[in-house]
Amino acid sequence: MNEQDIQSLRQDYSAASLSETDVDANPMRQFDKWFNDAINAKVHEPNAMTLATATTDGRPSARIVLLKGFSDDGFKFYTNYLSRKGKEISKNPLGALTFFWGDLERQVRVEGTIEKLDRNYSEKYFHSRPKGSQLGAIASPQSQEIESREVLEQKMAELEAEYADKEIPKPAFWGGYVLRPRMIEFWQGRGSRLHDRIVFKKTDNKTWKIVRLAP
Repeated sequence: MNEQDIQSLRQDYSAASLSETDVDANPMRQFDKWFNDAINAKVHEPNAMTLATATTDGRPSARIVLLKGFSDDGFKFYTNYLSRKGKEISKNPLGALTFFWGDLERQVRVEGTIEKLDRNYSEKYFHSRPKGSQLGAIASPQSQEIESREVLEQKMAELEAEYADKEIPKPAFWGGYVLRPRMIEFWQGRGSRLHDRIVFKKTDNKTWKIVRLAP
């Protein structure tokens, strides 16, 4: 596809609107409402989110991960601590999340600080996963270069034999994180690109200030 064809791709938005009086005073309750709307609308993988991290000198990286829980504490996800994102988080805990639910013409952006979850919390979730996912977490040296897919498949076969009839231990290099938000933006698509953007900013006294941004 040439550049002109790409430039002509347009979608006008008209599904809904969003005002300061529409949103809940607590952004996590507002997120819960929108998240349930996405589930009820049968959005494909509504818990898929872009996680952005950066090195200490500001080189960013982003990838899709899955939300595995949220509360007033923040947004939870799990990964390999030795992956690229894990290494970046260990040195620079500032991160961002983006959810996009195209069917609802909605986006949510989150910025905050990322911390490891308690080990017991990670243990409980690890053992709730399908056995294949547990073994996959052990078999994959995430983000490292490998010779071929056959290396992974061989390691997986060895682990399946080793743990055929016993509990799989959570590896020390795998576990959960929580992103504690300082800013949450709710974006609702509107006509003529005059989108609604309602932002919650955490103040020094830990309350939330609600503002509107120009699209």
